[in-house]
Amino acid sequence: MTKRKDGQITRQKILDAACDIFSEKGFRQARVTEICKRAGINLAAVNYYFGDKKNLYVEAWRQAMDQFMVSDVLPPRSLPPEERLRQAIRNIIQKVLDDRTGSHFRRIELMELANPTGLIDDAWRALIAPRQEEMFQLIRDIMGPDVPEESVRLCKMSIINQCRGYILNQKSRMGMMGEAFDTSTDQADRIAEHITCFSIAGIRAVCSRNTADF
Repeated sequence: MTKRKDGQITRQKILDAACDIFSEKGFRQARVTEICKRAGINLAAVNYYFGDKKNLYVEAWRQAMDQFMVSDVLPPRSLPPEERLRQAIRNIIQKVLDDRTGSHFRRIELMELANPTGLIDDAWRALIAPRQEEMFQLIRDIMGPDVPEESVRLCKMSIINQCRGYILNQKSRMGMMGEAFDTSTDQADRIAEHITCFSIAGIRAVCSRNTADF
């Protein structure tokens, strides 16, 4: 039992160090030897638990995503659809702005956006696609059954990308543009409410356009 526990601790040390290094340097610039040094373990342990750098990167991304998505559950269906959307957006924005839970994921995601590796595609489909499908169904509830699927999916992507855009907003750059930006709960609530109002207005406009087309 002690040996197994020690192995779990070693594996976790490697993952934690990998999240640090990959989020700082990206996949291509990161070195396994540097990860080993940060974790205080030898290269043989990385090979034993992860096989190679690619697998280590995927598992580090999974850990960063799991930490980011913790308690990521859509509001209950007993609530009106627009209120469910409001709460879902608030949940996303609070996590995006929370340096305690989202910092590794945000930085790794930025690295992937700038220089895609293709390594996390399968993991993305397994972890993110189901959540996006839940968001699709929520927006479908708002828009109704008669709106074409393409319109619903475009609305879903618009909402997700509004939230995702705050991953790109570094506080220092926002300050240089004269825009107030902090990570407080109040600020997150204001941003979430703006995105919600903007999105619901857009959804209504799309619904009106589709109705006019018939």
